[in-house]
Amino acid sequence: MPAARGFLKILFLGRFTAYSRRSLHRTIHFFAYALPAVLALALVFGQRAVADSPYAVDAWSIADGLPESSVITIAQTHDGYLWLGTLNGLVRFDGNSMTPINVNNAPGLPDNVITFLYEDSRTNLWVGTANGGLCVVAGGGITPVDMRGTDGKVILASEEEPGVPRFITSANQYFSVAAGKAQLQRAEFPAELFYQIFHLALPGKGGVMWRLQDGQLLKYRNGQLEKDYGATPWTYVPNPVPGSLSLKLDANVTALCEDRDGNLVVGTHDAGVYWFNASGGYSHISTDRGISHDNVLSLCCDREGNLWAGTDGDGLERISKRTYLEPGGFKPDTALSIATDARGGAWAAFNRHGLTYVLTNAVTNFSVGVKNGPWPVFVDSHQQVWVGTWDEGLFRLRGDSFQPVNAPVALGHIYALFQAHDGKLWVGGQNGLADFDGVNWQSFSQAEGLPPVEVRALAEDENSNLWIGTDGAGIYRMRNGTITNADAPVRDISCLLQGRDGVLWAGTSGHGLARFADGQWTKYSTADGLAVDDVGYLMEDDATNLWLGAYEGLMRIEERPLAELAADRSRRLSCRTFLTRECVGAQPAAARTADGRLLFPTIEGVVSVNPSELKPNTNPPPVVIETVLVDGVSQRKGPLASTWTAPVVLQPENEQLEIHFTALNFSSPKGARFGARFRYQLIGMDKKPVDIGGERVGRFGRLSPGNYTFEVTACNEDGYWNETGATLSIVVKPPFWRKPEFIALSVILFLGALAGTIYLVSTARLKRELRAAQHKEAIEHERARIARDLHDQLGANLTQITLLSEMAETDKDLPGEVEEHAQQICSTARETTRSLDEIVWAVNPSNDTLESLANYACKYAQDYFAMAAVRFRAELPPGLPPIPILPEVRHNVFLAFKEAVNNVVKHAQATEARVGLQLEPGRFVLTVADNGRGLGDVSDKKLRNGLKNMRRRLEDVHGQFDIGPGPDGGTVVRLTVPVKT
Repeated sequence: MPAARGFLKILFLGRFTAYSRRSLHRTIHFFAYALPAVLALALVFGQRAVADSPYAVDAWSIADGLPESSVITIAQTHDGYLWLGTLNGLVRFDGNSMTPINVNNAPGLPDNVITFLYEDSRTNLWVGTANGGLCVVAGGGITPVDMRGTDGKVILASEEEPGVPRFITSANQYFSVAAGKAQLQRAEFPAELFYQIFHLALPGKGGVMWRLQDGQLLKYRNGQLEKDYGATPWTYVPNPVPGSLSLKLDANVTALCEDRDGNLVVGTHDAGVYWFNASGGYSHISTDRGISHDNVLSLCCDREGNLWAGTDGDGLERISKRTYLEPGGFKPDTALSIATDARGGAWAAFNRHGLTYVLTNAVTNFSVGVKNGPWPVFVDSHQQVWVGTWDEGLFRLRGDSFQPVNAPVALGHIYALFQAHDGKLWVGGQNGLADFDGVNWQSFSQAEGLPPVEVRALAEDENSNLWIGTDGAGIYRMRNGTITNADAPVRDISCLLQGRDGVLWAGTSGHGLARFADGQWTKYSTADGLAVDDVGYLMEDDATNLWLGAYEGLMRIEERPLAELAADRSRRLSCRTFLTRECVGAQPAAARTADGRLLFPTIEGVVSVNPSELKPNTNPPPVVIETVLVDGVSQRKGPLASTWTAPVVLQPENEQLEIHFTALNFSSPKGARFGARFRYQLIGMDKKPVDIGGERVGRFGRLSPGNYTFEVTACNEDGYWNETGATLSIVVKPPFWRKPEFIALSVILFLGALAGTIYLVSTARLKRELRAAQHKEAIEHERARIARDLHDQLGANLTQITLLSEMAETDKDLPGEVEEHAQQICSTARETTRSLDEIVWAVNPSNDTLESLANYACKYAQDYFAMAAVRFRAELPPGLPPIPILPEVRHNVFLAFKEAVNNVVKHAQATEARVGLQLEPGRFVLTVADNGRGLGDVSDKKLRNGLKNMRRRLEDVHGQFDIGPGPDGGTVVRLTVPVKT
């Protein structure tokens, strides 16, 4: 038995307790005896609401995301979310989708059976579970409470001090929470809380306290009785409970709440919901009035005025004031066309059940044709009723039945019936267009300029021009009997409407809406904010709102924004959905009654809307950013983390960013395409906000490095925008080569490289200049040396030759003197030749090698020692390598060698001399040795000028001059010279 199951569930989840432990035992004892009697009450007797209930009920079940179908507790938190407690976890609901929270995805949750929800003044949500656990939802996470020392389940909370709630358990314990641990209170909890435990009292707005006592409903304000509502309308069974308080338990009451206007709502165990009004009346909402289950476990009224009821096994129900009614008398079948007459009656054509005429409380049904049902129904200005059929032609009401009209025109399937200002009846159908002036018929086809297509809709403007809507060929206009193409931007016309302000409206079967005003066409589609692109019919109310019937439902849109969008295409439309039933029909489809109500055909019958009674939802929906995905990976830390305070940081390699957001809007019809509309802007990339309609995600590809701010705003179903919205900071890290430190290092390295390059280039240039200068200096030095040698040697010798020649000329009469002078001239000439040969050898670059120096030195020594009758021996290594020697080095070494050879002849009194050459790493050693008389004192002070010059010459080429005795006597001169091998 569902009723028994629901009652036992409430009992075992700890919804009832007692004032003290002794009272608790007595209460349980009482339930043991009273339970059979309570379970025997299977029916609830009370006042029934009127047949046409003013409330609409929408249901959410497991198919809609509920983890379990029994909703035990409901609460709306400060941020606007609805929280649901079920037998299989906690649910967060935004009006569009549900987020389940359980022990698997939220480890801080003590148990999946949620029995208690309470939000304190500090916006902490307290969650109690069936296993006696308690946790707090705050900061996007769930923190369990240490319940050691307590017993039972939390069943009630009261905040006696701001931010310090006190909790009551089913074991009659009263505790608070400090530092995450339950702290038992010594004081007994107030009696008012005891009443609330049993759903016998409810604190309301403005100091109100609702009380249920002895089957009576009482309203107190500030402790004084304000209104006695009398006996409760549900079945009441008084049950006294022994104890210090005399209670009358009402087993049928399971939940109490107060609506937005301060009225009481009562949920019962087996009689549904009772919604009271300010005058003391009530509406009874039960299974025969729309809800799916009479066993209501929980109630909550949201900030938009909707009532939410949790049922025992049938999910979540939203109970709201109807925006439409279903007039009595009409069948709950597919309605295609509605027409009203002068008496206030309404005709409705149904696809399978013929025609129904409703006048006051009288209902008359008619059949038309024999094969298929009627299509359009129309009442003309003479109150004649016309009906078009699918393929049986046109019918007219004659007496009590519809008779076929013998028209000479084969119209086939009739789509549209319309009467012009001149009284003519126009018929549009499968085979074209025809009119009837009361006597004669006239048809229009290709000969008159009409294409061979179906005529779906007709309208007439203030200039008596007939507008013809076709299926596939667009819109045509008939003026003075001539038909021309109207050049409309749409072709698949489903309906036409001539507005009171002279605007022609055209609906299409898949390309949106078109508007013709001041000679200009404007097309609207879902890209502009229109709710649908398929429009089945159009209707205009007295407030210049345009009503659209479509496959997705019944919508309303203001005409002013449509006109503004025609002038400024950057604007967006706001389209309100009132009904999600399929709404299509023929012409005429919708109708207006004398009192301003609108009648619309739907797939489930006829609905009535009074536009003057419709109140817009002026509550801008809170906007929440729920999830951020980076390359498909959620950045959310847990299922409840929806507040993004820190920036989202993207790395250079991240390719995709998705931001999921929602608007907490609970008033749109379930299944409506547009419950809320969003627009967002990524500041730093987007120049203006992007309107994305009802989509709840923003997608971005790879972003350039930098700082961005994502802003999203939303409007509700009536176009009221929450301009504050929600924001999210996004930081995109640059690649390493764009980081400041890398750039700084790169700049430093670049500047260093530039400076180094400049230094190297400058140094190289300076070196080149220095080498050039040195080369020039060397050339100048060499020229000076050559000039000096020429002057010192050749010049002196030539001068001596000149003097000797003059002396020979003077002593020409003295043969002996002339001969002596001649010999001296000959000797000087030979010396001059040798000096010139030395100069030429020193200047020639081909001699700048060690081999050339060795050969020339040995040749010189050989010739010189031969003249002095000194035996000579040269000791050279075979095959000297081609070691280059600078001219200056070669010249100085040879002069030092020459001086050493001359010293052997002049001073050594030697009979034998040796010249040797040894190669050592990085140098060569040239030696001159003799067997002469040896050295005397060779200290620096005793060195003659020749030896000093030899040492200086070797120092000039970074060499070393050594002189010393030979191993077998005589003298050895060593000339050590560094070379590059």
